[in-house]
Amino acid sequence: MSGITAAAVLTGSLLGVGLWIAFVRLPLMRRATFTQRVAPQLRSVDRGSRLLHGEPASVTPFGPLEHIIRPLLDDAVGALSRLNLGNATLARRLAQAGSNKSAVDFRAEQLLCAGGSFAVAALGAAAAALSGRTTAVFALLMVVAATVAGFMARDYLLGAAIARRKQRILGEFPSVADMMALAVGAGETAAGALDRTARVSKGDLAGEFEKVLAHARSGAPLVEALQAMADRVDLAPITRFVDGLIVAIERGTPLSDVLRAQAQDVRDLAKRELMEAAGKKEIGMMVPLVFGVLPLTVVFAVYPGVAAITLGF
Repeated sequence: MSGITAAAVLTGSLLGVGLWIAFVRLPLMRRATFTQRVAPQLRSVDRGSRLLHGEPASVTPFGPLEHIIRPLLDDAVGALSRLNLGNATLARRLAQAGSNKSAVDFRAEQLLCAGGSFAVAALGAAAAALSGRTTAVFALLMVVAATVAGFMARDYLLGAAIARRKQRILGEFPSVADMMALAVGAGETAAGALDRTARVSKGDLAGEFEKVLAHARSGAPLVEALQAMADRVDLAPITRFVDGLIVAIERGTPLSDVLRAQAQDVRDLAKRELMEAAGKKEIGMMVPLVFGVLPLTVVFAVYPGVAAITLGF
């Protein structure tokens, strides 16, 4: 394939994609949503055109580029939702990561990552194919693999963010539990101890306490707000902590000793995990020692003698 032919194919493909986008976004081809059909009948005061309204909330960090690709993103996100990829589970994972994004925003970011990977891989595959360094089948496989990897990379980053946040919460929990035990021992109620701890301390766990208090102040029972926090964080120590608070609220049982015991349990757990990590590091350090340093030492020790014997003969 010559350069002129490749340029013609690329130009024709871009023209076809542009015409297809313009065609599928025509009013006759675009099905109006239920909200768009009902909104004119429900609007009593504002009769202005939607074109004169302010800009909608941004889904992506790309500014004006979003206005071009947003219709395609909305259609693609709707297709992903129809494929039942677990939006409820995704929303729970986003809450575990402490993110304010919705499942739709995350799907849009996944599509952007996949699209960027596809573009980079397509350019690299086209350059390699034009230079004759690869075959068309391998180039196609490379593009598909890069697209899938870009789509899954965003999910992997979300999982890593969840793991880091859980580690931070476990690190903050002993101090926060001791602070709550002091507040309860001084005569505060469970809600008052939560409020005081949230105002004094900082971090992810304090942020969760603020969400609990905001949920309770909006009219929900405190027990329900605490259970929602336990479901969001999804950590065994936090679940036991919430269970202790719920029992204390419902039955009036002593709470300070329970909180101190839970804080000590988390400290012991951190020590055990540290010892396990240290043991794994020791085993990992033996690999270069046994397979690298020791053979090299044997070579240095034996080679002069072997060389002397060889020269003697």
